[in-house]
Amino acid sequence: MALMDIVAHGLWAGLGAVWLGRQRPVSRKQITGAVVLGMLPDVVHLLPVAGWAVFGGGTAAALATYAFAMPGAEPAMPVLVTEAAHHLHCMMHSALIAAAIGWLLSRRPEWWRVLVVPLTGWWLHVGIDVFTHSAEYYPSPVLYPITQKGFDGIAWNAPWFLLANYAALALAACLLWRGRQG
Repeated sequence: MALMDIVAHGLWAGLGAVWLGRQRPVSRKQITGAVVLGMLPDVVHLLPVAGWAVFGGGTAAALATYAFAMPGAEPAMPVLVTEAAHHLHCMMHSALIAAAIGWLLSRRPEWWRVLVVPLTGWWLHVGIDVFTHSAEYYPSPVLYPITQKGFDGIAWNAPWFLLANYAALALAACLLWRGRQG
């Protein structure tokens, strides 16, 4: 089910970038960048676990278990790996960190022009997760590093919400395609 969340983030980011491309010039590379950065927050925190699985005595099975685990069902891992994965998750889901990076890049106009569209994929991911992660299912720590607490939103992995999310994606894609035809 976690894979479905990552795919949905990429699809929303891609649709958003395509829509933005209707308003102003947006390159294919920027759209691709938005899709990649839209999925990245859910992938980055896997890096310490993957490193442990490859180099530190962990296993591919432990990595897979971690990637698809429900809260509290994560595999036993070394404390350093657990903490690194946790803090990377918090950093990548923090609106404060995302805003700070955006602010830093905005001070370099030549970088900003190229990176603002891809960054919207990351920012959209954070915004979506704030409201679609419940307190029981990895709430997004949007104010990290000030706090690690997250907002108690709708559980994205509820079957009715998955159906509604993918129906909304299909509708948005159809509207974009239809808008292109007219």
